[in-house]
Amino acid sequence: MSAPDHRDGRADKARGESNLRLRVMSAAVLVPIALVATYLGGWLFVVLCMLAAAGILWEWTSLAAGRAEARVLVPGGAGLLIAGVLAALSLPTAAVGVVLAEAVLAALAIVAWPHDDETLDPAGWAAGGVVYAGAALLPSIVLRNDPNWGLTVVYFLFATVWITDIFGYFGGRLIGGPLLWRAVSPKKTWSGAIAGTLGGIAAGLSVAYAAGIPKLGMIGIMAFFLSVLSQGGDLFESSVKRQFGAKDASQLIPGHGGLMDRLDGYIAAALAAALIGICHAGVGSPAKGLLVW
Repeated sequence: MSAPDHRDGRADKARGESNLRLRVMSAAVLVPIALVATYLGGWLFVVLCMLAAAGILWEWTSLAAGRAEARVLVPGGAGLLIAGVLAALSLPTAAVGVVLAEAVLAALAIVAWPHDDETLDPAGWAAGGVVYAGAALLPSIVLRNDPNWGLTVVYFLFATVWITDIFGYFGGRLIGGPLLWRAVSPKKTWSGAIAGTLGGIAAGLSVAYAAGIPKLGMIGIMAFFLSVLSQGGDLFESSVKRQFGAKDASQLIPGHGGLMDRLDGYIAAALAAALIGICHAGVGSPAKGLLVW
């Protein structure tokens, strides 16, 4: 019997270490940009959100259509621009209406001018891409608009989602064990999900404590809920990529893949945070509604 060949294992380990280095280097560039833009707020933050949403729409469309599809990108991009401006001007209801209207226009454009190679209900995927990009755009702007709580709530989201992702990554690698959802993600484990949730709760509470927010018990519940939802957003994006046989949404961010790969969990958490805040304190104070109980 021949000795086992460990070359494949060593190659996988080397690729993993190289990918980790790329992830760390990319984060070292992107995290300060996000933190500074959020701190400064205003139109700088709005423009950053617009650019991220436009990139996400491009990635989604490229996955679904196999190309940068102008029939989706033109109405969708215009809608995101208008919606972002409306949200920045504290007109969130109108902004949502614009996103939904442009999603319908993108779907109608696919139906009106079809390609022979289209599959998988292209009109539905076109509309879904515009809505998903809108979900990446509007909640952050609406939350950050609050002059008293906007900065804190976005930092709270960053901390909860980022630490969930980091703890989930290392927890899954160090502990291992049963997979969370094999059909969607072949690497995510229950141990990573639990480690990520615990880390996300701790991170969210740390930001709230530093900001002097009372009723930390409720903040812990919010952090738990948003941490779990961020992992659900990750699984959703993985299912979209699996639908089209893709490992990454794009190669825009070294070590991370694309913007969808990097922001999937944040999109879900930010959307939920905005909806909770609106339900609790109204459209005018969603940040306060999430943090002050």
